[in-house]
This record gives sequence, structure tokens and C-alpha cells, in this order.
Amino acid sequence: MTPASKPALAAWCLFDWANSAYFTVIVTFVFATYFTEAVATDPTAGTVQWGHATSIAGLLIALLAPILGAVADQGRGRKLWAILFSLLCVFCTAWLWNVRPMSSDATFALSLVVVATLGAEFALVFYNAMLPGLVPQEQLGRLSGLGWGIGYLGGLGCLAVALVGFVQTDQPWFGVGKDEAAHIRATAPMVALWYLAFMLPFVFMTPDAPGLGHPPRAAIKIGLAHLGRTLREARQHPDLWRFLLAHMLYTDGLTTLFAFGGIYAAGTFGFSFAEVIQFGIALNVTAAIGAVAFGWVDDRLGAKATIAAGLVGLLVCGAIVLISTSKPVFWIAALLIGLFLGPVQAASRTWMARYAPDEQRAELFGLMALSGKATAFLGPLLLAEITRATGSQRWGMATILVFFAVGLVLLASIRDPKEAGT
Repeated sequence: MTPASKPALAAWCLFDWANSAYFTVIVTFVFATYFTEAVATDPTAGTVQWGHATSIAGLLIALLAPILGAVADQGRGRKLWAILFSLLCVFCTAWLWNVRPMSSDATFALSLVVVATLGAEFALVFYNAMLPGLVPQEQLGRLSGLGWGIGYLGGLGCLAVALVGFVQTDQPWFGVGKDEAAHIRATAPMVALWYLAFMLPFVFMTPDAPGLGHPPRAAIKIGLAHLGRTLREARQHPDLWRFLLAHMLYTDGLTTLFAFGGIYAAGTFGFSFAEVIQFGIALNVTAAIGAVAFGWVDDRLGAKATIAAGLVGLLVCGAIVLISTSKPVFWIAALLIGLFLGPVQAASRTWMARYAPDEQRAELFGLMALSGKATAFLGPLLLAEITRATGSQRWGMATILVFFAVGLVLLASIRDPKEAGT
């Protein structure tokens, strides 16, 4: 292969910077809070509605990602799909400006969020599938880790602009007022512009390996047949299916950790809202550092070893967090958790990039998206039920370690593509 140029690789990483803004500002921090606090009839109802909407989006992603990936592999490339789905996310995110602080806009808001989330997630499937065509096998870990780390920082950068420019200021930028929460709503088109602007280098500079070149109708027919054969011949690919199962479980743990880490810090250690925000920012910064730093380990020892090391680190640091009653000790252990979060996620992408044959890249990354979403409800559900049964946040959070441990055990039974020569 002919490696892509350094500017082209930088443009590929910058797409992660662009895309992450949607998840950080809209899904996690600003718009989700605005919806539950101001749009829904009350915070409890809003939380339920938001949870249902994200569940619907997750289900659709799980069902459709492998199908779209299989079809894209048979068509004329993957980059165009990443661009089109990104534009879908950009359009729906910008349109969230029209969501007023009144319950009559709730269905409208949730519909936009579901479609925008589909666009952002599907774009990542095809973006990830481009990774193996950009650098030689021995450099995949560094590029994946760099992209993932830049993505963490991009989300935080956009969040910082949103807070400073619109949310936490007496004079929002560009003359935006505060009537009908206009300063909060303005963060949605800001995210849309951020996504659009920073994806442009990817659009114009990052090369795409050619697909198989079938016209649309034939690509759909052949892609679906190919996906069906992959599913029927599961026994012939034991490493793939064991990896997807392990990925499903430890991703459930990661998802639950991100969702409830701040809640645990507030409930058990008495963190204020400002401290929770600081905690979230610090966790993302250390995760970015870990993703970039462990990329070299990935290229040298393999993705499996990198994921395993990350999971062991999460288990050890997670146990310290659970048994500690000291706030300083919690901070130290939590920041170390961040260092291991990034490598687990980035190396998972590298494992699939090394394993997937050229003609199945998007299809298998679609299956990876399915494994990341199929049981996303399980971690939060188990944590909630254990917390309710024991009356202890510590016991509830301990369930996250179970997902990491079982994922680690399953991971031990697979071969690393780097070692297997696949």
C-alpha cells in the first residue's frame, strides 16, 4: 500500500475532533440537560424520555450498521457514506435551535436527536473502516490512538466554547439573548458549524480506498448476501465473534462508567456540580493522553495486549475508587482510570482494522457497532437494580468491574490479528 500523506492523516484525525463535539455538547452535557430541565414537563419525565430516545437510536444503530457497512463495501467507497451521514447529523443538530423551552416541542426535539445520533454514529462506522487503508499495519495503533485522543480533546474544546460563549456568561456571543433560553439553544447550531468546519479537511484531503464498484442496486443485493454468509459461517471465524462478545461486555462497562461516574462522585464523595464538570473534563483529558500514549504499545505488542492492559488497569483503579473514602485518593485513582479508558477504546478499533479483510471493512466495523450497542442497556440496568437492592452506590458501581473482568476473560481466548498474521 501507499501510505497517506501526513496532512491527509491529520485530516482523518480531525474528523474525530469534529464528530466528538456532538456527543459531548448535545448528548452528554448541554442539550441533554436543557431538554430534561426546560423542555420536558419535569426532570423525571425528561430523563425517561431522553433515555427512551437514546435507546431507540442505539437499537437502530445495532440493526442497521452491519447492513449499511456490507452495502458500502460493495459500492464505490466508504468516505462518501461518512460525509453524507455527517451532513445528516449537522442538519438535525442545527435544527435543534428551534426547540423552545416548552413541553409541546419535546417530541420534535427527541426526533431530531434520534436522527442526528444515527448520522453521527453511522459516520463513525465508515470513518473507522477507512483506517486500514491509510497507514501500514505496524502504524495502525498510533494512528487510531492519535485520532481517539484528538476526539476527546475536540469534544472538550467545543464544550469549553459553548460554556464560555453562551451558557455561563451574562453576555452571550453574537448578540444572542436569553429569552426562551436562546443562549442555550444557540449551542446546537454552534456544534453543527463546528462539525461542518472541522470535517472539511477530511472531505478534501483524506484518500479513500476504492470499493468494489458495484452500482447501488447490485451493491445492496450483494452486500446483504455477503452479510448473511458472514453470519451463517460464524463458526469459521471464532476469533471475530469472541472479540465482538468481549467488546460488547467491556463496552457496556465503559458506557455505564461514563454515565454514572459523575453521579457516584456527587453522591458518595459530595462533589458539587462544578466539581463534577471538572471531574468529567479531567477524565477526558487523561483518556486522550492514554489513547495517544498506548498507541505505541499497540503497534509493538498488539491490540489484544493493549486492551488487556487497559482492562487490568481499570479493574485495579476501579477497585481503589470503590473501597476508598478519601477524596484525594478518589481523584488520583479516577484520573488513572482515564489513562486506561482511551487505550481500550482505541485499541479495539485497531484490532478490527487489522482483522477485517479489505472487502469487508465497513461490514465488520458495522458488526462492531452492533456489539457496542446491542446490550448497552444492561450495564445501567444492573447498576440501578443493585444500588436499589443494597441501598449503596458503591455496590452498584461494583457491577462495572464485573463487565470488565468477564470481557478480559473472553479476550484471553482470542488471537491478536498482529500475531496471527491476518
